[in-house]
Amino acid sequence: MFNYYGRKHVSVANKRKKAEKKLKKLKKENPKVKPIIIANPRARKLAKTWWGNAWNQNLEKYADYDNRIGRGKSYVRHGAILDLQIKKGKVTALVAGSRSTPYKVTIEIDKIPLTNLEEIKNTCKNRIDSLQDLLAGNFPQELSDLFTSQFTGLFPLSKEIHFDCSCPDWASMCKHVAATLYGIGVRFDEDPKLFFKLRQVDIKSLIKQAVKTKTKKLLDKAKKKSSRTIKQENLSELFDIDLD
Repeated sequence: MFNYYGRKHVSVANKRKKAEKKLKKLKKENPKVKPIIIANPRARKLAKTWWGNAWNQNLEKYADYDNRIGRGKSYVRHGAILDLQIKKGKVTALVAGSRSTPYKVTIEIDKIPLTNLEEIKNTCKNRIDSLQDLLAGNFPQELSDLFTSQFTGLFPLSKEIHFDCSCPDWASMCKHVAATLYGIGVRFDEDPKLFFKLRQVDIKSLIKQAVKTKTKKLLDKAKKKSSRTIKQENLSELFDIDLD
């Protein structure tokens, strides 16, 4: 069976089998590869967590991405991303394609503007209880709106994302790059801390003030409790009775 362009149609199941075969071969050569594996390829959304979904939604905000990025979803679903590594400001990936060896994708992302970061830090004060809450996406809607703001948030603008692929596709964004961009969102599901690594943001600085405030409250509470205990013990000794 052939598609509209005269190319032989390959079923999703066969694509997945081919990708699995290539991954098995690649793992023998490099055991440290980190493939993108979707637990439920039929799920409507590729990502499940707040950070993964927010990353994907940010990509889809931009008109110059919207008509091109969607074709990468099927590649992610059938396991074509054989390796995806996230470093500071950079993502590298190996994506299975039509040839026997995978294509090499490189994506570089500009560092978040300092003005954005300072505003976000100030707004985070007393609004995030812990690092766990931040990573889990448990914060007020006000922070959610700020983080995802198109020009002043944590997520990159399309002009701040630069990419390259070793495939011969003439398009400025080929399907291998598109797949990698979506694969990044899936990786954030596995480890949200990688988002801050990619954006070169000191995650501790976002919650530092919040943790300080919470710690002070706990210490104050502990002091009050200790004070009450001492007073109770003094009263017990004075009246020679058990106040419990």
